[in-house]
Amino acid sequence: MARSPILLGLYHQLEKYPVTTQFSHLKLNPALLANLETLGYLQMTPIQVEGLPHVLAGRDLIARAKTGSGKTVAFGLGLLSLLEQTSFAVQALVLCPTRELADQVAKELRRLARSSANTKILTLCGGTPFGPQISSLEHGAHIVVGTPGRILKHLQKSTLSLGNVRTVVLDEADRMLDMGFYNDIATIFSATPQQRQTLLFSATYPETIREMSSAFQREPIEVTVDTHHNSLKIKQHFYEVEKGRRSKTLAALLAQYKPVSTIIFCQTRLQCQELADELQQRGIQSLALHGDLEQKERDLVLVRFTNHSVPVLVATDVAARGLDIKDLEAVINYQLPRDPEIYIHRIGRTGRAGSKGLSLSLFIASEANRVNAIETYLDRKVDLEQPRSLALPDGFTLSAPMVTFSIEGGRKEKVRPGDILGALTADDAIPAAKVGKIDIFDRVAYVAIDRSIRKKAMRILSEGNIKGRRFKVRQIHQAANPWLSR
Repeated sequence: MARSPILLGLYHQLEKYPVTTQFSHLKLNPALLANLETLGYLQMTPIQVEGLPHVLAGRDLIARAKTGSGKTVAFGLGLLSLLEQTSFAVQALVLCPTRELADQVAKELRRLARSSANTKILTLCGGTPFGPQISSLEHGAHIVVGTPGRILKHLQKSTLSLGNVRTVVLDEADRMLDMGFYNDIATIFSATPQQRQTLLFSATYPETIREMSSAFQREPIEVTVDTHHNSLKIKQHFYEVEKGRRSKTLAALLAQYKPVSTIIFCQTRLQCQELADELQQRGIQSLALHGDLEQKERDLVLVRFTNHSVPVLVATDVAARGLDIKDLEAVINYQLPRDPEIYIHRIGRTGRAGSKGLSLSLFIASEANRVNAIETYLDRKVDLEQPRSLALPDGFTLSAPMVTFSIEGGRKEKVRPGDILGALTADDAIPAAKVGKIDIFDRVAYVAIDRSIRKKAMRILSEGNIKGRRFKVRQIHQAANPWLSR
């Protein structure tokens, strides 16, 4: 039987780049190499093998790679290797489409830079106060990671200078174009030296990416890796549904598979919010993630979904782009996208780190051409299932194993995750295994607690001390979410 292009690509990748490829093969600073080893980064991923030598050589690069492929390390090592530590002028700029992706990139860069205590990495994004960013810039920075809108605002107010930038990275460039950032990006580039290195990373490769490259790059090297997903790891099912029965079929799928963590993709903000509300009314805990949310609301949605206190997140492509969510059990396409590359990118969020993934897609007869486009892209037939085989049990509900507590103390009060964990587990009051993810923000902290011991945890946190102080604590309930009552 002939091998599919997906499998052939994987075989060729393995033949060309054996799994023994190590970072030590590159000319990297010994301290940087030692830090990589402590981080557990021993072998390079395909995007790192393909891209890093060109980045280190100072070449412009177009890299097509999906989220989770290791692209931040691919460009991050290059940025850190080329820095002049004694100069606190901004030498590298990383542009991201969303605050969440910018925060993830900055966090990873700081991990990579741990071997050099003097490296300053600054995040400049919207949704956060402008004043403290100005103060941070006054003290200098080596690398700035941010969103186009906020970077442009700093340029307009002359609080940021890019005259010494050597490298600009466009991360998730296709989504920045989808979000209408082209003009902002062009203005930002005009503030950087012409003799700079430009690295462009994109999950998909529409014609607009070629146009962007032509405008901002010089003789770029093109690298394409890891754009498909192993069909053996991600089980894909397609269901043709009748008009008007899409949401009921969706509920039946959730009843059948009972996933702990699921992202459902819709096309528009309104559809996204309406579906989340409908699922909630059916007794299926769910939250919506879309562009109409304020930043604080968006932060809380992501905290509750990633800490497993809400099992279902209903999102648009743009809102979910750049989110690196671990242990995602299933992806559901409530509506199939027109572009099969977007479908591939959606389902690639599940089945990571060696685990198996699940993709479920709904379509009506008039959308069959979208299924055909996916089959053409994958070069194989997809599995079509019959919705009538699904059943929605009476009284079915879906809730999460954890609940979220908010604590009115964060970074500004010097609260750390270890302080909260210590308060909960002191004198073996609560087993550490019953405490989930802890997220710290400037003025608030969130902790996930096993639902079975939530009352005991509330009593400990509200009556006891954290760092010698007593903070106000409350459980976040679904009804307390402001976007559900708009």
